[in-house]
Amino acid sequence: MKLQRRAQRPMPETIVALIDVVFFLLVFFMLVGRMDATSPFDVTPPRAELGSDMPGGGATLTVAADGRIALDGTEVTADVMEARIAEMLAETPDLLVRVNAHRDTNLRHVLPHVSTLEAMGVRDVVFVVTPEEL
Repeated sequence: MKLQRRAQRPMPETIVALIDVVFFLLVFFMLVGRMDATSPFDVTPPRAELGSDMPGGGATLTVAADGRIALDGTEVTADVMEARIAEMLAETPDLLVRVNAHRDTNLRHVLPHVSTLEAMGVRDVVFVVTPEEL
C-alpha cells in the first residue's frame, strides 16, 4: 500500500507586516506634519533687539505677576494711571512708555493697559525684555 502525501497548500498571506508599516507611516506623518492652521500669508515674527540702550525719558509702566500696576515706581490703579498718562501726553505729545512686566505675568494683565495707552494716543510703547544667558 502506497501512502500519498497531501498536497501542501501555500501559506496564507499575513497582513501583520502590512499593519506594522501602516502604523509606522501614521506615526511618522503625525510627528512630521503640522497640526496647527497655516496662515494664508507670510508672517515673519519680530526679533528682540539685544545690546541696544533703552530709550530715555517717557514713563515706565510696571506690571506685577498678579496684575498690580505701578507708574514710574509708584503703585497706582488703572484710573490713576490713565489720568497721569493723560497729563504727560498734554505736556509731551510724543510720549514714550516702557512696559516692564514680570516674566510670570499673564498676557491678560498686560494687553488691556497697552490697549488703553494706544486709545489715549501713545504711539511709542517699548517692552522691556531680558535676554537669555548664552
